[in-house]
Amino acid sequence: MSHRLSHNGLCKRIIPCLDVAGGRTVKGTKFQNLRDIGDPVELGIEYQRQGADELMFLDISATKEERRTVFDLVKNVAHHLSIPFTVGGGISNIEDVRKLLDSGADKVSVNSAAVNRPELVGEIAKACGSQCCVVAIDAKKSAEGKWQVMVRGGSVATGKDAFTWAKECCERGAGEILLTSFDADGTQEGFDLPMVSAFAKALPIPVIASGGARNPDSFVDVFNLAQADAALAASIFHDNLYTISDVKDRLSKAGIQVRIC
Repeated sequence: MSHRLSHNGLCKRIIPCLDVAGGRTVKGTKFQNLRDIGDPVELGIEYQRQGADELMFLDISATKEERRTVFDLVKNVAHHLSIPFTVGGGISNIEDVRKLLDSGADKVSVNSAAVNRPELVGEIAKACGSQCCVVAIDAKKSAEGKWQVMVRGGSVATGKDAFTWAKECCERGAGEILLTSFDADGTQEGFDLPMVSAFAKALPIPVIASGGARNPDSFVDVFNLAQADAALAASIFHDNLYTISDVKDRLSKAGIQVRIC
């Protein structure tokens, strides 16, 4: 395994995402029309084999159905991984966070609960460290050309300005921002480069770009043009259109520093 370092000392990261509902990996478009993809444990193992830098596990029905993340499933996935593992969905208090970390998660991702009670971000950072606290922001473009925060699995518009919210999360101690474009999610039309760029260039913490990955060139663009620190994708990997190795080979050829297995 070789590590090629970028100017800031960090490799760009490729993060496959497992959206999980009812114990199965699913995928939709703009958070709707979910289809079954497969077993989360098997997919996690396969993506690690392909060279994933991290794995994201989002229990997308947990918040909407007002139930907690499936801790046993998290433990089962984590048991097979040696790469960093981030878990989100249904996390509403520090007890949930501790239980997930005890189950094998390295980081937790909070979204709706943090919007409802922003103090949660600082509580996680203080109790477990900023490195454990990822704030997921689902952002939809508004008529004014800005972005507003969506919650509850993208089903509720808050009216809250996404950029202002991201800055507040940084101040409260978040370690990373997972920025998903509601408009691009599942479309495979490319990352929302203007949005990612606006956040990545202004925020003092890493920004993970999510939503719309089309092909390996999409990753080149989101790193070179929008300056994302990491990029998350689901559909192109789940549908076997490209492997993580394909993406990293393209990035390496473009002179972008990645971890090569």
